[in-house]
Amino acid sequence: MVHHVTSVIDGQPVAGAPGGRLTNVDPADTATVVAEVALGDAGTFVEAARAARRAQPAWADVPAPVRGRAIAHIGRIVEANQDALARIVTAEIGKPHVEALGEVREIIDTCDFFLGEGRRLYGQTVPSEMPDKSLFTYREPVGVVSVITAGNFPVAVPSWYIVPALLTGNTVVWKPAEYAAASAQALAALFRAGGLPDGALHLVLADGEQTFAGLEEALEERLVDKVGFTGSSVVGALIGELTGRHLQSACLELGGKNPMVVTPSADLDLAVEGAVFGGFGTAGQRCTSLGTVIVHESVHDEFLRRFAAAVEQAAVGDPSQEVLFGPMMSQKFAARFEDYLGWVQPHHRVLGSGGTGRITGDNPREGFVGDPERGLFYHPTIVDGVGPEDQIFMEETFGPMVGVTSYRTLEEAVDLANRPGYGLSSSIYTTDPQDVFRFRRGIGAGMVSVNNSTSGAEAHLPFGGNGRSGNGSRQSGMWVLDQFTRWQAVNWDWSGRLQKAQMDVADLTPDDAFRLDV
Repeated sequence: MVHHVTSVIDGQPVAGAPGGRLTNVDPADTATVVAEVALGDAGTFVEAARAARRAQPAWADVPAPVRGRAIAHIGRIVEANQDALARIVTAEIGKPHVEALGEVREIIDTCDFFLGEGRRLYGQTVPSEMPDKSLFTYREPVGVVSVITAGNFPVAVPSWYIVPALLTGNTVVWKPAEYAAASAQALAALFRAGGLPDGALHLVLADGEQTFAGLEEALEERLVDKVGFTGSSVVGALIGELTGRHLQSACLELGGKNPMVVTPSADLDLAVEGAVFGGFGTAGQRCTSLGTVIVHESVHDEFLRRFAAAVEQAAVGDPSQEVLFGPMMSQKFAARFEDYLGWVQPHHRVLGSGGTGRITGDNPREGFVGDPERGLFYHPTIVDGVGPEDQIFMEETFGPMVGVTSYRTLEEAVDLANRPGYGLSSSIYTTDPQDVFRFRRGIGAGMVSVNNSTSGAEAHLPFGGNGRSGNGSRQSGMWVLDQFTRWQAVNWDWSGRLQKAQMDVADLTPDDAFRLDV
């Protein structure tokens, strides 16, 4: 089935394709067309922002518990259609079906969590230093939120932004990755089916250049109050700079070079299992994918032997089957991964399963599932002997590649883990509690896993990074509410006279204050 996809503003498809047309193919079978996409341009983005601005006051006036019930209804609709949505994700970006189902489950979990938050947008009653005066705080929606997301999690990650933004009374302009347009269209349709008013959520399909131009214009017109962005660190820096000019702080979830430390006390088989999933799940195309395994020198050789054997035995290929990973998401990412393979140096030891690079009839992988010639499939590659002097150690390598290095002391391991300057996810395998707390205290990552992989998120736990991985903003759980609400302070003086805080009480004793009240 070929999906015909276009932008949607105020619930209506946008006519024409001012930004050109795009054909999305199945990366596991590049002869199969998945979607024909009509792209918008900067003007489309601005039009959507204007529509969102018009609709926002009415949506904010809907009581928060009622908005929560709408989110709950969306969760049930997604749940009823989870297999169909997952199949679109698999067809469009090549994610194995079981992973795609897990991704859809994240949407459902997010909706379930934020149903309750509709009744918990708590403020506070604060004691005043003046008599006959009450102080309050309220959460208020920021207004119009622009959400710009990558395509490696084409439906789960957008829900992390869209659900809490809507729940807190904002309207949303969503610009998904154009190479995952069919998945985006399907998710937006499910949201609308949940009973949202037409003006609450707008879908804009455009390339990066037109999106940036549209966002710049929308910010100039004061149409957008908050930007949420998931993507590369390079683009995230540009988004942060643009929003900073307008005294806004974007919610940035960027790349990672996520380290895994393996200590002498670690269960090596468990560590290998975590490294295989963390490094090669989704073909290494996750922001939380394992970047470098930092292994104690006493267990380095044995860990590497087991790791290489597990990778060699892993099923790779057709994502509709039971495989560890399928293809690269698109030709763009395949070409970029080949550039990363060029970072391998003569002093590195490369461990693969018959070869490196693209899997073909001339460069085969034993046990490949399906026909490698039909898609963008690449060998899983382990590179041993990497270090801070290597680009492969310092930079994110978005694809099925994992570096390995060794250390002597835990302090050295923490230093190596922090050296690239990313700070998204991290992991340590150990049975020594002291190692856990020393690692947790020293690592610069926003997320730490103990005896688990670098990948994985839950709807009620904060998700986000620091340094090159983000600006400290967090998604998911109650913490994301601070991204999409502003605190409003209210002071209510019912004394019948003007009371000047600080000035009137600066020199008063408690007895004076009592007499003043009398």
